[in-house]
Amino acid sequence: MSIKIYVPRDSAALAAGADEVAAAITAEAAKRGIAIELIRNGSRGLFWLEPMVEVQTGAGRIAYGPVEVENVASLFDAGFQVGGVHVLQLGLTEEIPYLKRQERLTFARMGVTDPLSLADYEAHEGYAGLRRALAIPATEIVQQVLDAGLRGRGGAAFPAGIKWKTVAGLKATQKYVVCNADEGDSGTYSDRMTMEGDPFMLIEGMTIAAVATGATQGYVYIRSEYPHAVETMREAITLAEAGGFLGDNILGSDHSFHLHVRKAAGAYVCGEETAMLESIEGKRGIVRAKPPIPAIQGLFGKPSVINNVITFASVPIILSRGATFYKDYGVGRSRGTLPIQLAGNIKFGGLVEKAFGVTLRQLMYDYGGGSASGRPIKAVQVGGPLGAYVPESQWDIPLDYEAYAAVGAVVGHGGIVVHDDTADMASLARYAMEFCAVESCGKCTPCRIGSTRGVEVIDRIANGPGEQRPQQVKLLRDLCDTMVHGSLCAMGGMTPFPVLSALDHYPQDFGMTVPDRKAA
Repeated sequence: MSIKIYVPRDSAALAAGADEVAAAITAEAAKRGIAIELIRNGSRGLFWLEPMVEVQTGAGRIAYGPVEVENVASLFDAGFQVGGVHVLQLGLTEEIPYLKRQERLTFARMGVTDPLSLADYEAHEGYAGLRRALAIPATEIVQQVLDAGLRGRGGAAFPAGIKWKTVAGLKATQKYVVCNADEGDSGTYSDRMTMEGDPFMLIEGMTIAAVATGATQGYVYIRSEYPHAVETMREAITLAEAGGFLGDNILGSDHSFHLHVRKAAGAYVCGEETAMLESIEGKRGIVRAKPPIPAIQGLFGKPSVINNVITFASVPIILSRGATFYKDYGVGRSRGTLPIQLAGNIKFGGLVEKAFGVTLRQLMYDYGGGSASGRPIKAVQVGGPLGAYVPESQWDIPLDYEAYAAVGAVVGHGGIVVHDDTADMASLARYAMEFCAVESCGKCTPCRIGSTRGVEVIDRIANGPGEQRPQQVKLLRDLCDTMVHGSLCAMGGMTPFPVLSALDHYPQDFGMTVPDRKAA
């Protein structure tokens, strides 16, 4: 019986040399006459330990990492293939504290299974949700998603079940299910990890949405910077079709669903759902005016369910285990779990799936280990480049959509970017405006012109005479107000969030000796 050795195929692991390590393990085993089965699994999300190699033993999987090519011979010398002791040994994978303290629902299979093995997927609860969905009325599927309290994990946090119910209630010759996988926020990678490490989970979630709403065609819109995700999703779709999980008469039922991959062209604004639809249709990615909403007139003018990767990926477990099981996790109106991504100046960057209610302080110190530089943490941007900077006074607020909205912050896609005390918040605020100016689709004036003027005003605050600073700060606030209330979409509407939070919480970085609201 061959020994099972797991080496991740995730992009982060590949960047750290996983392919080379896998080749070295294969060569060394052959050289020593040791029969092994090398499995390329997804990453567990402990990126500072990549490539993290796991070996199946009678006691469970034992992890070693980070493994480099030059470590391979000594690993075999130590008998790592049977769990031997080595300086890189991390013990039983499931007992690593970083992993053990998580609540992995959506990411339960991540790093456990071969991403492109249907048999492996089914052996770990895969397609149990779809089988149940096919056995109950469509209205009951929608009700399960509503009862679970699942909200969009892409940023807006709109209840997924309401979108589904709207589309399901419409009569149309064609309906679509569209997955927004244009993951462009800084510090985010949970979508990529899902598509590369557990693609059938996304396919299953989208198929359940199709069964619930009567859609027969679907699209996954993946950013072009994710070539491995594009390749893996295409291969997984082909395998799912061959297995009867996609295409005509899914699993022998009357339901049909055909899924396609569309590669994005690299525009951040195409993460906005209507700009994404324009792009899929072959047009320039420009935001559409609403109404009509995409649920009523979406892709090619037809009713369309649009959710992001993690939203769809959360659906299979809701259907397989029931809405109550999922709803038992979380706080307030924020139910279930969120895959949180730690990035920036953080010692232990990686993915942490926790129930809503965990705090930033817990995430940054209990999981992240503090800053990578060893210096005090000054600011944390939550929710991507358009998210607010959260100061230490707010690090103990539970991670919850409503609690964050109450202090002018957003949970967004769960991306957390950490900055230590060397960060210049005025420069970061300027970057937010500059980013918007570059990435704006240009359709509305507040976003297109406001962001350009914002850069100019921040430059005057930073470089102009001190006596003019309060007036310029007031001008910047007025400009932000116009962008928030006048922009066509969240691109311009949220750009002021990082700017205003930097002004409010770090006035000294703008040369203000007192809180600028009073000075203005």
